[in-house]
Amino acid sequence: MPKLIIQIPCLNEAETLPETIEALPRSFPGVDEVEFLVIDDGSNDGTAEVARRLGVDHIVRFPQNQGLARAFSAGVDAALKLGADIIVNTDADNQYEARDIPALVQPILDGRADMVVGDRGPAELEHFSPSKRVLQFYGSWVVRGLSGTTVPDAASGFRAFDRRAALRLNVISDFTYTLETLVQAGKKQLAVAHVPVRTRKTRPSRLFRSIPNYLRRSFVTLVRIYSLYEPIRVFWTLGGLMVFGGVLLGARFILYSFLYGPQGLIQSLILAAALTIIGVQTVLMGLIADLIASSRSLTEDTLLRVRKMELRLGATPDLEPGYHSPDEAEPAPAPAQVGRGATPR
Repeated sequence: MPKLIIQIPCLNEAETLPETIEALPRSFPGVDEVEFLVIDDGSNDGTAEVARRLGVDHIVRFPQNQGLARAFSAGVDAALKLGADIIVNTDADNQYEARDIPALVQPILDGRADMVVGDRGPAELEHFSPSKRVLQFYGSWVVRGLSGTTVPDAASGFRAFDRRAALRLNVISDFTYTLETLVQAGKKQLAVAHVPVRTRKTRPSRLFRSIPNYLRRSFVTLVRIYSLYEPIRVFWTLGGLMVFGGVLLGARFILYSFLYGPQGLIQSLILAAALTIIGVQTVLMGLIADLIASSRSLTEDTLLRVRKMELRLGATPDLEPGYHSPDEAEPAPAPAQVGRGATPR
């Protein structure tokens, strides 16, 4: 049976972490082992020491804050090197109901999904303000359109990944992983499912200072990641709109010149020429970006092979001292030898 690691990114969570750890399951049907991994993202309140006292199996600790997205990525990398077949990500503030973890991983155990997102039902949460409900609804709608998935709660951090998905997802943003991993999963043809989960009211989010700040950073993240995977569509749409605007202004200049003469319309002609030139350049940039995207795809394939090679060779994660000893780990199988008389796998 598979090994499950529950990872918990933390930033100054010494007060709430004990309740969160206490609620997590140590076993349930379909899983052979359950281990806990805490990622201490530069906390200054003794979060790592609290995790150690609570008997957490593994700790990754940053000396200074790196951001939620990097903490998440570090946790996934450590979990893979620790032999996880399934990785569950949850919050340290005990927002998500730990008893829903078996339901969260069940689609993966059944072979129906590579990634499962917990649906909080934000439209029905009483502790969400009306504005936050509206933003969650339309934000998730935008992400569904960009990613091609059906996840109704794109911002939920309560999610599970199988080993295949964890190896293929590369978080570039330093803000949040939730939106980026969904778009990537959709573009990489990973099977994404969602299940209803329960939540409880917690303190205000520490990820963003205000809703406008969150919207701005989320918008930048979405545009950035979507442009990486659909550069032709993004640049050609922008370029096409500019060319169309230039053609309209040019047609207006010609029409008014025939009817009333060209006096006073030179500005329209200049703007039409500028829009057309910029639009054509944007379309050409889309072609170049598409070539770069093809190169990035090859780079990601190479990174995937390197990750698999590291895992076969028994690469060890950067854990807090005393929580993992390479000498205690089972020896990794020797890599297959390809050469005379050998058959590559």
